[in-house]
Amino acid sequence: MSELCEKVCRELERYEHPLFAFGARSAANGVEIEIRFKPAGAEVHTYLFTMQPREIEHAQFPWTFQRHLYDYVIEMFTRNPQQKDP
Repeated sequence: MSELCEKVCRELERYEHPLFAFGARSAANGVEIEIRFKPAGAEVHTYLFTMQPREIEHAQFPWTFQRHLYDYVIEMFTRNPQQKDP
């Protein structure tokens, strides 16, 4: 595991949620973060996003990382006010 991935994993250890599981793995161009819905039975998209080395090494990384997690969790709503009705 790369040093950057270890840093992201340490940051992920600070988060716990009853509905979502978080993970990280090294990727060719940074670290890939996974947000997965824990409960079985509901079809909820698993989100993957990649953070670049410069983002992880930046002094604001903890805050930026938290914002990313929150943004993606919000996207996992099955319906929200920003969605257009079919």
